[in-house]
Amino acid sequence: MRTKMRLLGFRGATVKPLNEDAAAELGAELLGEALVFGVGGLCLYLEYLRQAGQSRRREEHLEQTLSDLRQGLEQLQRDLDELRAQGHARGGA
Repeated sequence: MRTKMRLLGFRGATVKPLNEDAAAELGAELLGEALVFGVGGLCLYLEYLRQAGQSRRREEHLEQTLSDLRQGLEQLQRDLDELRAQGHARGGA
């Protein structure tokens, strides 16, 4: 009961002792609420980790795709330069 009063903001208030049944019921209620909040917080944390992992994998995939496109563009540029060189060699001969 003292814990409940402190949570409600009553400091230094005297609380008469509870009988065993009332104390057990209040303790069980407090424990149940703590368990519900703990499980809820854990679910939120796990969902955050899942979303962060998905975001990281998506970003890595986009970076890999961009890298592949750059390599393909460089290869096309080399091929174009080679074809131009061949065209100049035939045109000049």
